[in-house]
Parts: sequence; structure tokens; C-alpha cells
Amino acid sequence: MCRLFGMTTGGPRVHATFWLLDAPDSLRFQSRRMPDGTGLGWFSLGEEPVRDRAPVAAFQDCDFNAEARHVVSHTFVSHVRYASTGAPDVHNSHPFVMHDRLFAHNGVVRGLDVLGSWLTDVDRALMQGETDSEMVFAYITAEIRRRGDTASGLITAVRRIAAELPLFALNVLLAESKRLWALRYPGTHELWVLTPDLTEPGATRRLDSGREPGGLEVAAHREPTPACVLASERLDDDPGWRLLEPGELLMVDGLEASSVFPFGVPAHPLTLADLSAAESTSQT
Repeated sequence: MCRLFGMTTGGPRVHATFWLLDAPDSLRFQSRRMPDGTGLGWFSLGEEPVRDRAPVAAFQDCDFNAEARHVVSHTFVSHVRYASTGAPDVHNSHPFVMHDRLFAHNGVVRGLDVLGSWLTDVDRALMQGETDSEMVFAYITAEIRRRGDTASGLITAVRRIAAELPLFALNVLLAESKRLWALRYPGTHELWVLTPDLTEPGATRRLDSGREPGGLEVAAHREPTPACVLASERLDDDPGWRLLEPGELLMVDGLEASSVFPFGVPAHPLTLADLSAAESTSQT
């Protein structure tokens, strides 16, 4: 299945090099099993979303590796792709950008003809590719615009998708400048969060030989600035990783994290047996 990565410090600009390239289970390492695309998104000094994408695996992408080492931002979204809908193509690679937001998705949503009927020509004009992920994002963007609030728009859109469309998984990362939303829905795929231990300024948890698990130490292989990190897999052996609950929507504003559970069971859940061969391979 595709792999998601998100990180925010809530303000200070840092590198994401450790998580993207150097961690024991970094995104670059995971991409050896995810060959169909890679992308990295961040926010510029002017607080505009920037992204670079390619239809190749991250470990083969020189731009991804260079940007992972040199780009600084307070908020990142990255994705390595195993295609289920839409061919390997730069326009089908995540993250997507619409109205100052970054978005990445892991899963399968069916009924794209119905979903497309919910979009206006203005909504569809934001799309460049042919994935279910980008169409879901276009609909979420439309609901955010209608409601004037990101969380309300995201919740409204996911509720309607869950009520009316067949879906296998809808794991989502949605980022604005210094803010991040993460959804694990329903519970098909994992999504993990690592929140900073703020009991000492500049300290991060680390599992280190000769120290108690959870002990505090400024880790040489990470940025010392506290950050909230989200990923489809635990990227290292830090004992602080927590698996999001099924249906949990985590909202990170600055470094303040809170969770809500606004979704019921999908009305039309898909199983692996319901998926095509390509879809099934990409989701296992």
C-alpha cells in the first residue's frame, strides 16, 4: 500500500532528513516496495505550499533525496505510491495542492462517477490527474470552501463519502501552514503518530542502549526542535509511537494535538476480495 508521512513543528523551520532518508524505516527505504511515484511537499518562506513529484520510487529520485536533505520548513507532507487508480504519472503522484493546502491519501474509494457529480466545473479545474485520491481532495476542498472551516469541511466530506460510496480505506494527511490533520478510516490501514515530549525544551524521546525507554536525550540523528510526526509505519524504534484508533481524526495546530471521532461505520465497506487485482496488490 502507499505510505504517508507528515510532520509539523508548529513554527520553527527544520529539515526532515532523518525521517525521509536516514531512519531505520525511512520513506526512502519503504519506497523500495512502492515503485509508482514519490512526492515531497512543504511550505515556502511566504507560507505557500510547494511540492515536487515524480512517477518513480523515492530511492531512485535524485530530486527527492536532495530536497529531503536541504529543504527547511515547519510542515511537511510526503508520499510514496503503489498505484491502484491511475497510471504512474507525475500528475497522479502525491501530495496534491489546492488552495494553499497539501494532501495525500492511502486507500481505495470507488464510485468516482458519483463523486465527480458532486463537483462543479470550478472544483474539477483544480484536478490534473486521474486518481481517486485527487478527486477526494477536490471534494474536501469544495466542502471547506462552502463551510469556511477546514475541519468542518473535511468531516462533512468524509461523512458523505462514507455514507454513499464504496470504500476500502481513506487514510488522509491534510496540511495547511503550521497545521496538520490526520485521519485513519475506517481501520483497514495503520497510521502512527509520534508526539514530542515537551517536559524539557529541545528534548526528544529516544530508545538508547544504557537508558530507560522513554528517557530524554537530544538525539543527534534528529532535529532538536520538537515536532509531531505521522507515518503509515513506525519509522524508528522510539517507544512513543502511537497507533491512531480506527476512525480517529487527529488535528495538530502548532504542537497542540487533539482527536475527535466523528465518523460511523462505512455504509458500503470493501474487502480485499472486492478489489481488482491491481487494487488488491497495491493495498496489501
